[in-house]
Amino acid sequence: MANPTAHPVTRPAIRPATAADLPVIREIYDHQVETATSTFHTEPPPIDYWEARLGSTEVGDHLLVAEVGAEVLGYAYSSAYRPRAAYARTRETSVYLAAGAGGRGLGRALYDDLLDRLRDDGVHTVLAVVALPNPASEALHRACGFERVGVLPEVGFKLGRWIDTGLWALRLQVGDAGER
Repeated sequence: MANPTAHPVTRPAIRPATAADLPVIREIYDHQVETATSTFHTEPPPIDYWEARLGSTEVGDHLLVAEVGAEVLGYAYSSAYRPRAAYARTRETSVYLAAGAGGRGLGRALYDDLLDRLRDDGVHTVLAVVALPNPASEALHRACGFERVGVLPEVGFKLGRWIDTGLWALRLQVGDAGER
């Protein structure tokens, strides 16, 4: 028998974020800042943090939203891993969902779209950092083809405890040695 309290699965629309989405993106993120270890920010960043992400023109930088109906329920972004030229074809990714939006396939839909865009951009390697423990995020990364390549012990202190992070990697352009 199906669970009557389960959320119906509705395929989200994944699209690039717009300036109009930034207040919702900020709200989703600020909730994580204040209540969770999925980010190591301890204070919500100002709106110009999100404006800079949205306005980036760097190849491989994306800010996407998942919309169901007219409601943005999650977002994903990719950004530079480190600010040195040799890392130009490596991107770090993150996915965040609104409170109560988990378990609907939104994270997977966001990641599938984001990874396709990164492949099209010629990105070679994608990295993700997951605060541990987080079985749902680890399962998502595994399902998207990432492999856990390491654990950094007690690298963050938040909500009164030390937190390990898992480092996850996915090579999109296996064997590609040429420059873009």
